[in-house]
Formats: sequence, C-alpha cells, structure tokens
Amino acid sequence: MRMIVTGGAGFIGSRLVRRAVELGHEVLNIDALTYAASVSSVWDLEEMPNYRLEPADITDRAIMDRLIADHRPDAILHLAAESHVDRSIEGPGVFAQTNMMGTFTLLEGARAYWTRAGQPDDFRFYQVSTDEVFGALGPEGRFTETTAYRPNSPYSATKAAGDHLVRAWHQTYGLPVLTSHASNNYGPGQHPEKFIPKILSRAIAGEAIPVYGSGAQSRDWIHVDDHVDAILTVLEAGRVGECYNIGAGCEFRNIDLARALCRLLQTRRPSHTPYTDLITHVEDRPGHDFRYAIDASKITSELGWTPRYTLEAGLAQTMDWYLTHSAWWTSILERDNRDVMGGGAAAGGWTLRDSGEVAA
Repeated sequence: MRMIVTGGAGFIGSRLVRRAVELGHEVLNIDALTYAASVSSVWDLEEMPNYRLEPADITDRAIMDRLIADHRPDAILHLAAESHVDRSIEGPGVFAQTNMMGTFTLLEGARAYWTRAGQPDDFRFYQVSTDEVFGALGPEGRFTETTAYRPNSPYSATKAAGDHLVRAWHQTYGLPVLTSHASNNYGPGQHPEKFIPKILSRAIAGEAIPVYGSGAQSRDWIHVDDHVDAILTVLEAGRVGECYNIGAGCEFRNIDLARALCRLLQTRRPSHTPYTDLITHVEDRPGHDFRYAIDASKITSELGWTPRYTLEAGLAQTMDWYLTHSAWWTSILERDNRDVMGGGAAAGGWTLRDSGEVAA
C-alpha cells in the first residue's frame, strides 16, 4: 500500500511509520518537525527504499496538494496534531490552527486527489483521534463509539472539531474515511512532557514529581505498539465511515500509577530515599477531566484485534528504555524545560497490584 502518514516523526507516528515500512508499505512521512518531533526515531529508515520524510506543514495547501499528487497514496493516515493539554491551555491558537485548519486542509487535498483519481473505493482518509473528545466519565461506565462529544480543553475541542470535519466530508462528499479514538498511549520514546516519562525523568534525576490535585484522576492506558497494530487493523479491515475505539482495558488512578512506577524504579535503580517521597501534589489544572475509560469491544468483535501488552509488561519495558536512553530525554529537557505535566515482560513477576496502592 502507498501511504502518507502525517506527524510521522512524533511518538505514535514514528512507531506507525516504522511498522508500516517493516510490512513493506511505501510510506511518505509528512511532519512539521516541531518540538514534539524526534527525527532520531526514524532516521535509520532513510536507507529504506520504501520510505521518505518530507518536512512540511499540513496547513499549507499548495505543498499538501503537491505531495499527495506526487505520492499517489492509497491511504492518508492523519496523526499530525498539537497534543499536550497544558500547552493548549496556555496557547490555544496553535492547536486550532493545526488540529482544525490542518485537518481541513488535508481533507480538501485528499478530496481533490480522490476526485481526480475517479473516486476509487479503496482509498482511505484515516483520522487518528483521542478519547479526550468525549470529555469526562463519572465513576462508572466506558466510552463507546456512540458516546456524545463533550470536550473540556482546547486540545480536545480542536481534536473534536477535526473529527467532525472528517465525518462531514464523508457524509457530504462521500470521501472514504475511518476514525479511531485511543486511550492514553505510553512506551519508549515518548516526549518527557507526558505523564509517564515525566515521572520517570523526574525520579531518575531525583527531582520533585508533580501530580495534579489529589491524583485521583483515572486514565486508561495502551502501549503505543498495540495502538499502532490496531490502526493498521482498522485501515485494512475497518468499515468506511465507521469509528473504532482502541484501548487495552488498563485503567488506573494517576497517583497509583505514579507510586507504582516509583516502586518499580526502586527495583531497577535502588535509592536510599524512596522515589515515592519525591511525589508532590500541585494545584490542579483548569478543566481537568476526572476519568477516561475505553470500551474496545467493537474493534475486537468486528476486526479481531486484541492488545499484546499488559500494563505491567509495557511499563517495565518503557522504564528500561528510559534508563538506557537518558541522553535522549535529558537533551530534550535541556532544550525545553518548561515545568508542565501532561495529562517486553515484567521483571521478577512484578505487577501494579504489588505497589500496594492500587485497589483490586
């Protein structure tokens, strides 16, 4: 398949690009190379004949038209986005520009290309979205594909707007689209502004680990490689016009996950002072959603996808990666040291429940 992946130098995008290239797909990676990009995650792919990186802004229609026409894709997988909630609160304009206008620009470019090509049935425009568009859950229940949108942050509102544009271009123009909503991703190579790498980098450095409010907010977690596999499954077998929720059923409170990571780090890099002592509760952020949880039964029942990673195995693998790649994340922190926080096999049989902080 000939693919265009936007945001393919980002955390999820780079893992998707790498997997697609490994499977033999011909991939054009379009990325604006903002602070969140990591070219080192894909630099070795430059030697592959079925891969090319094109630094470009998805809001530039002329460039998008040229790249789409040159590559002649069978599918456009749209992952390019501003994604950090705290940054969206501080500066929502860039989020509106990228997540809304960027999606609009790509849709129009895709529609023009698809129309010129005779509207082939096998073309796909794939919007990779987030569960945050649904807003906050109460203490019970899970997000389904029919949950109403109720975004509460500039980030989630602009992602929701992009989703609505994608649906409208399908309903109005017949553009063959797919959409998926994933729970919180984690794994090797994630930017240290995000929740799990923020905890790890702060703990390793012996610095205070900030946790918003009481830390009772609950999140559903999925390993990035499981998410990538699910995206490719939806691309290959998903029904046109449908949405699919992607999650691994790994829901934990923020404070419990922070403590569990600190205890796991203690087994990897023992410290005289417990890492849990570094946890510091800070003022909660505005509009902080209390709980997310994904019902992924549709993708499982219709497409046969299931996650491979348990949270215990995924966190152990992720921690080991950050311990052995400290030069990578310390260089990022030196470049961008704003004090904000984002919302394999486990060694020795360790489990989250062993932390003593997670309710059964």
